[in-house]
Amino acid sequence: MLPDQMLGVQTVMLGGGGIIMVWDDEDLYLQQAIVFIEDAIQYRSINHRVDPSSLRLYRWYYSRIWQWGLGLTIALVLMLAFVERPSSLSYTSDPRFRTPPWEPPCGLTEGIEIVCLIIFTIDFATKSYLIGWEEFRKCLWLIFYIVVISASIIDWTLSLSMECDESLRVRRLIRPFFLLQNSSLMKKTLKCIKRTLPEIASVFLLLALHLCLFTMIGMLLFAKGEDPDRNGEWQTYFRDLPTSLSSLLVLLTTANNPDVMIPAYSINRGYSIFFILFSGFGTYFLMNLLTAIIYNQFRGYLLMSIQASILRRRLGIRAAFEVLSCEGRGKDGSHLEKHLERVRVDAVLQMMARVQMKSYCRHAIIKKVQQFTDGYIQWDDFRRLFDELDKDPVKEHPPKPEYGSPILQRLQTVFSHPYITVVGNAVALGNVMCICTVLMLDSEKSVGIRDDYYMEVINLFFTLYYLLEMSLKMFAFGCRGYLSYRNNIFDGLLTICLLIVQIIIFATYGFPHPKWNPASYGLLSLWEMVRLVNMLIVFRFLRIIPDIKLMALVASTLVDLVKNLRAFAGILVVVFYVFAVFGIWLFQGAISAPGKMSEVSNSSMENVTINFTMECGSYEQLGYWPNNFDDFASSLVLLYNVMVVNNWQVFMDAYSRYTTEWSKVYFVSWWLTSSVMWVNLFVALILENFIYKWDRSVTCPVEDIEWTGYESTVQLMFREHIQEPTEEELLSQLHQHPHLNLTG
Repeated sequence: MLPDQMLGVQTVMLGGGGIIMVWDDEDLYLQQAIVFIEDAIQYRSINHRVDPSSLRLYRWYYSRIWQWGLGLTIALVLMLAFVERPSSLSYTSDPRFRTPPWEPPCGLTEGIEIVCLIIFTIDFATKSYLIGWEEFRKCLWLIFYIVVISASIIDWTLSLSMECDESLRVRRLIRPFFLLQNSSLMKKTLKCIKRTLPEIASVFLLLALHLCLFTMIGMLLFAKGEDPDRNGEWQTYFRDLPTSLSSLLVLLTTANNPDVMIPAYSINRGYSIFFILFSGFGTYFLMNLLTAIIYNQFRGYLLMSIQASILRRRLGIRAAFEVLSCEGRGKDGSHLEKHLERVRVDAVLQMMARVQMKSYCRHAIIKKVQQFTDGYIQWDDFRRLFDELDKDPVKEHPPKPEYGSPILQRLQTVFSHPYITVVGNAVALGNVMCICTVLMLDSEKSVGIRDDYYMEVINLFFTLYYLLEMSLKMFAFGCRGYLSYRNNIFDGLLTICLLIVQIIIFATYGFPHPKWNPASYGLLSLWEMVRLVNMLIVFRFLRIIPDIKLMALVASTLVDLVKNLRAFAGILVVVFYVFAVFGIWLFQGAISAPGKMSEVSNSSMENVTINFTMECGSYEQLGYWPNNFDDFASSLVLLYNVMVVNNWQVFMDAYSRYTTEWSKVYFVSWWLTSSVMWVNLFVALILENFIYKWDRSVTCPVEDIEWTGYESTVQLMFREHIQEPTEEELLSQLHQHPHLNLTG
């Protein structure tokens, strides 16, 4: 018997297809069943302590308060990078105009950080205690967790001992680990990426061979000649091996096309064949092949990972059934076999009343449980109860109000008809077109000479129509019925905002009239308030999305990506964070501005003369000064610009000139990690999500796409490809539970 079971002694025997338990505590098996079901809902492992005190601690640990608090702590410790030296708290990142940023006093960020580290230590201690020593030794993430916490505390101590004047903070580099270890799906994603790397490496090798081969051919084709006028290609792009490699690598991303071929192409049109063959095979074949391999291999490993999650859910449900079935066996030992594979209905109802889950799932399961009139539920029926976890919530709208007058009934029928929405969309389109027309007519006029009379009259007319439409819909559907539709809430909020802004305009500037351009009062001028109204109207035009099936499907896919693919975004955040920290270490202050211009007035800015030569298309000539590694925020923006790959060679060239040629390794590594690896993964997941949505919406009316509000979680996206675990697998897993004394 294990020490953690002394508070609720239990003897478990697994044999003949069942588990026999004798309980000291009447409430213990119910508590265990509740926790096991919550584990199943969240795809968590059930291999944790199951005595009463541990179960209470376990539920507190996974409560919304602690998990939200832990998430905020992780966000806070990651956000410290924006405030720590070098601080990002300045108005601009351009070194020509940037004033010295506010630097926090020594001990401020360190005090916040040590509080976060204490919380992480409590989190580690709680999690380690709950799973026990045997499971702890198997969990590398927890081992690394305490290593990272210890290293952070050591580095924090060194910072204080040096009065926060150290040049290198190692703990900044390892902070993203706190984000990784707190998400099970993020861990699975990272594991899948790691397993996908060997297959991707083969394509990378082929890509490198393709690059090297064409580099050699290019250096032979564009070798330096006797005529200086015909050496443009050699001079700019093929002077030496590093320059040739980087030129063709950038061409692989099409960022320097057609610039890279122009010097040679202007001499002989035949040279274009070299560049077309290189980019045609490399960009349009190898890179797309890489996308296909990343999608296929990652999808395969993700399926394996999701299979493990489904096993956890089924195991949690089976464990809950086994502990609930113990009550009948404990109360009536003479009917041991009879009670072996069934549980009491009232016990299941007690459990469902206390389980933390979505309300619509709880109600659906309770409704099914109440249909068992014989008082017991068999295992197969119990398992099918929790199929509701994978089903969509059914949106039921409140009934329409009933009016006694025939006239009101007729009006209710008219104003609740879908054509009213179509008319409203047409009016909204007309409003947007009117705004576009006025903006085109006034595009060359300055704000001071514009006549806002016509724009304001148009806005007032349409605002009144929107208010009338909202009122009529509320009359037809009732207040609760009107608010039960998502696009009505969106529509109504923007209409109320428009009405409030119009009232403020009239209260401040009076009613509109020709040549209406009064002086500014308060915080916003008349033009700014009219512009705010126009932006709200344009934003309101998005109401048409739910009424167009394909558009609604795309919008629904995007919403699901934001909600359910946070793990993949989290991986990108980690990669951005690590590369930004490395970038600051390597390149902070590497590029110096030509002159400090923060004190130069705006009126004389155009007259400032820079006394140095700038090559056309260079970092200096393009004015890319705000893109630098001088602080954390500007580093993130620069990395994003490189990930987009438009003109990314400009940054690579600038830092190789100001530092060393080896700096190109950093930028190429970032391009491979972000643009090649992560973006391809994200594209693959968007495709999977969209295909899943499309398949489910083939027989779905357009309005149901918006109203049903189903969620395509990662588990549901791959559900049809996943094999259900067998009973033998489930019972074998229960045999291996580290905190139940199994004999037999």
